Amino acid sequence: MSQNAQGFSLKVLTINTHKGFTAFNRRFILPELRDAVRATSADMVFLQEVMGTHAVNQLEIENWPDTPHYEFLADTMWNDYAYGRNAIYPEGHHGNAVLSRLPIVEYNNLDISVEGTEKRGLLHCQVSIPDRPQPLHAICVHLGLRDAHRHAQLKLLCDLVNSLPPDAPVVVAGDFNDWQQKANAILKKGAALDEVFSRKSGRPARTFPARFPLLRLDRIYVKNAAISHPQTIPLRPWSHLSDHAPLAVEIHL
Repeated sequence: MSQNAQGFSLKVLTINTHKGFTAFNRRFILPELRDAVRATSADMVFLQEVMGTHAVNQLEIENWPDTPHYEFLADTMWNDYAYGRNAIYPEGHHGNAVLSRLPIVEYNNLDISVEGTEKRGLLHCQVSIPDRPQPLHAICVHLGLRDAHRHAQLKLLCDLVNSLPPDAPVVVAGDFNDWQQKANAILKKGAALDEVFSRKSGRPARTFPARFPLLRLDRIYVKNAAISHPQTIPLRPWSHLSDHAPLAVEIHL
């Protein structure tokens, strides 16, 4: 995070945490995941599939934290965090979260679930930027698995972005499950959102599965912001910490 005569910049990271487990839930690796996230020195972290509580795992799994996973990951590095509870079940719940070094002044979790399918949400945070009259709007996304559901959810995302002041800086990041690569055109036409890797190289980054990335599922979109250094984080140690490769970018306001 830096501020100079040219403006303000911050590093954004997005990662699907897979509820703190390796692929196929073989091993609980949240402490290792926290170390890896900290090592990126990101100013703002967008998390998907992050656990709020799980009563059974808390009793049975060694190293299970006493705090919600987003709070455990934030620890002392990210002063502010917001959590949007999406999936609720008898043992507990999980959803999206945003960790931020900058103050989150307001947040809201918009339910974009399609009836009869897994619960989904858009976690919308307003983040205070030094010496700026209006906040940065940060939206953490995890979309559905079916094309028709994603299309409806992308429309709701466009409606949300279009409800903001037209000159407001916006960053949208998360797991779009968009293996057919339709989201870029919908979000560009519908809400003037640009995908950061497509801006640089013409298409989103490959992120899934993390060990041998083939599908371009995870994205970072911006509006009213410049970007530099979009990158997929190197495989080690990430390839065994999540089934999705993390993405990072420097955003300039």
